[in-house]
Amino acid sequence: MIDWRYAIALKRYEAMTVRSKNMIVRNIAGLPTAEPTLSAGFTRALLDFAVVQGADEARLLQRSGLRAADLADQDDRIPVSRYAALMRAGKEETGNAALALEFGAASDFRKFSVVGLISHASANMMEALGQLNRFGRLVVEIEGLGEGPRFRLVERAGGLWMEDLRPDPNSFPEFTESTLSRFIVSARRDFPQHTFALEAQVTHPAPPYRARYDTLWQIPVTFGSERNAIRIHPGWTQVQIQPEARYVFGVLTERGDALLQDLENSKTLRGRVEAMTLPVLHTGTVSVDRIAARLGVSRQTLYRNLKAEGVTFAEVLDTLRHKMALHYLAGQQVSVNETAYLVGFSDPSAFSRAFKRWTGSSPRDLKAARRARSDVPV
Repeated sequence: MIDWRYAIALKRYEAMTVRSKNMIVRNIAGLPTAEPTLSAGFTRALLDFAVVQGADEARLLQRSGLRAADLADQDDRIPVSRYAALMRAGKEETGNAALALEFGAASDFRKFSVVGLISHASANMMEALGQLNRFGRLVVEIEGLGEGPRFRLVERAGGLWMEDLRPDPNSFPEFTESTLSRFIVSARRDFPQHTFALEAQVTHPAPPYRARYDTLWQIPVTFGSERNAIRIHPGWTQVQIQPEARYVFGVLTERGDALLQDLENSKTLRGRVEAMTLPVLHTGTVSVDRIAARLGVSRQTLYRNLKAEGVTFAEVLDTLRHKMALHYLAGQQVSVNETAYLVGFSDPSAFSRAFKRWTGSSPRDLKAARRARSDVPV
């Protein structure tokens, strides 16, 4: 009979697999693709905003090809195309053409993304901008931007400007509207004693609701410009936020780094194979044929594409078992035998041999050593 510790571990294991599976977006041929994504939390925030304005949630989800379950975990990923469909549906269902502009002004970045929390735990505004560039992909991946920063500060005639370098911005100006709105309005709301925005430039033409810009931004706006940018007060970069919150900042950035790694893994075939393997790892029946079928490709195609990344299927499976075994044993909540089962070994002795090959010690010795360290009084 499996005890309660196993049940808890299995629940945690199942929860860990959800995000990995939700990172995968399929194309018509069945192969995972690198379509840009954004966070489910960002998408949920837009959905909620449209509903408050009178739209029907079920209809918005249906029109955008989303399910409520897709948005349950704010760190899961949603294709940008689905977000764009939701924005279009929201504008039509609410009858509010300025929905994106108003959404940016009303939303609190901290409520739907760890990136917002990191920014507000930074020492000053300059550090916050650096963290926004570092972790910005967790909010939305920008196609064509590469590894460079999305936002930069430049000195131009007239002062210091913060530019948004998103390529082809007029293909979806709603991103420009919501992004600059969030910067301008949240800065005024959260730091009323300081001046942030002095004027703005946007590349898209003036919309029929141009007056809403004046009401919300309260600064001069130039439409049809060569860039999307905000002229900021020269002293803004040195405005203090939380210079004493270094511990909180460290915890949040560690979380951000882990999410970035998840996102990177989802872009490689190896990462996608791991994501497909995790939910069935404990069955002990993982095979290249089974995973290839789940990916919608042939066994030969899977072998060939993994080889192009410098790895074999057997190596991916072995490394995943090693990583998950260390994770379970570090938690101190499951036994060695239960860990063996969770990572796909029906024979505990076979698991022990594999573990010694991975680490040079037995799983029981490792577990005992960690327990001894945790019992040492501080």
